[in-house]
Order: sequence, then C-alpha cells, then structure tokens
Amino acid sequence: MELITQIIISGILSAALSGIAYKLQMLTFTGALASLVVGYTVGVLGSVEWLILLVAFTFAGLIATRMDLSEKSDLGLQEGNFGERTHKNVLGVGMPACIFAFLYWLQNIQFGGQYDLELTVAFITTLTVAAADTVASEIGIRDRKVWLITTFERVKRGTNGGVSALGTVSSVVAAAFTGTIGWLLIFKGIDAYFLIPIAMGIAGNLIDSVFGATFERKGMMSKYTNNCLSALIGAVLGILIVMLL
Repeated sequence: MELITQIIISGILSAALSGIAYKLQMLTFTGALASLVVGYTVGVLGSVEWLILLVAFTFAGLIATRMDLSEKSDLGLQEGNFGERTHKNVLGVGMPACIFAFLYWLQNIQFGGQYDLELTVAFITTLTVAAADTVASEIGIRDRKVWLITTFERVKRGTNGGVSALGTVSSVVAAAFTGTIGWLLIFKGIDAYFLIPIAMGIAGNLIDSVFGATFERKGMMSKYTNNCLSALIGAVLGILIVMLL
C-alpha cells in the first residue's frame, strides 16, 4: 500500500472511531482526541491492518465496559458516569501499541524489515494483554467469588489484584480471540507463532493482577501505568520468545 493511501485511510478510520465513540458517550472529549492520535500513529507507522485490529479491539472493549453498567455503578466500579473512558484509559492501553508501531517503522528504515515478525508479535501482544485485562475486569465483576492473586485470600469484587474463575476464563478467551483474529488479519494465515501473543496476553493479564495486588493496591502505581507496563512486559517477552525459536 502506498504511503499516501495509508495516511488517508488511517486518518479516516481513526477519526471515525473517535467520533462514533464520543457520540455514543463511550469516550470523553479528551479520550476521543487521544484515540485519534493513537489510531493515526498505529495506522501510519504500523499498517492499516494494525489499525483495523486496534479499532476492533477498542469497540469490543467499550462494549464490554457498558455491560452490566447498573451493577457496576451500584458497586462504584464503573468508568466515569456512563462507562465512558478518558484520555488516561486510552493512553494506558494505546501507548504500548504506539511504541511498537514506531519501532516497526524505524526498523523498516534501518534494517529493511528484518524484525517485522518480532515487532508484529509485540504489537498483537499489547492488544491481547489489553483485551484479557478488560474482559477479566468487565465480565469478571459478575463473579462474587474473588481471591487476591498474591495471597489467595477472599476479597471484594473490584479489588485491585483480585481474580475470579469467571474473569480468568473470560480473559483467556479474549486473549485467544484477539490473538487469532489479529494474526489472521495481518498475516493472512495461521502458524505456530500465533500462539505467542495469545500466551503472552494471558501472562500479561496475570502480571497486571500481580501489580494490582502489590503496587496499585498500595497507591504506588495507577491503573493506567499498570495497564501500560503490563502490556509492555508481555510484548517484550513475546519478542524474546520469537528470537529464541
């Protein structure tokens, strides 16, 4: 695809995503602006296929956020007033994707695409981690039996670092679905490497829970920093595994 075409398509898709999400009150105004920047960066520096996967994940995550909103509101666990997300939410999830899109663009210039596979695995992993975490939080809230991941003591729903059977199973399904769709969309087929972003998505979600139970629960880390760092760790681990194979 020619660069100018990629730039135009990325601009249209990013603007459409942000505008629709804002119109539906799924994103605040600042959240929509952040979404526009993230989407455009991924589409131009990565590829349109990367952007399409990001758009699909974003809408799926926003829909999951709206599920059982009244129950979440009763528990004080909803995002904003109506489940809408701000620029902090968007950047917490989107920054890792932007980082690997930039590295993908840079290595194409410096190394002629030598590390396309590694960085594509990293990009998909950032979304499988985000999908697993989002679904674990938004769907897992239905499960009343929650344990702290570090000590396995029973805790209330919504506790940072809390895990449940429903949330865990849902997160695995979300990582598998996102990883598979992402791989098919970008590579147009399946091989053994597609399991890496799925496995690292699951691992990244567990890392998120551990950070939640330790640093976030004690006020040493925000959930946005946790989201970003967990995705980065999962993605880097994915790169290392590809390099070792």
